[in-house]
Amino acid sequence: MGLGGISIWQLLIVLVIVLLLFGTKRLKGLGGDLGGAIKGFKKAMSDDEAAKQEAEEAEQKKVAAEEAAAAKTAEQKEKTEAK
Repeated sequence: MGLGGISIWQLLIVLVIVLLLFGTKRLKGLGGDLGGAIKGFKKAMSDDEAAKQEAEEAEQKKVAAEEAAAAKTAEQKEKTEAK
């Protein structure tokens, strides 16, 4: 028994019929197209994750710069009040 009650011989017969109907060149082309689509999808997902990470880093830098500016302003204010 193979997958779900289908024997290996039944799978081989189906494979032979598919090869006869479509031919090896067309199946090879379909396989290549499918592989290219999967590769493109993975690339798009990784690009999206990279863009999110860059946005988070930019936000962190912005917050750090704002905090530094606020600290500097507070320091200058204290110096002015001390005089």
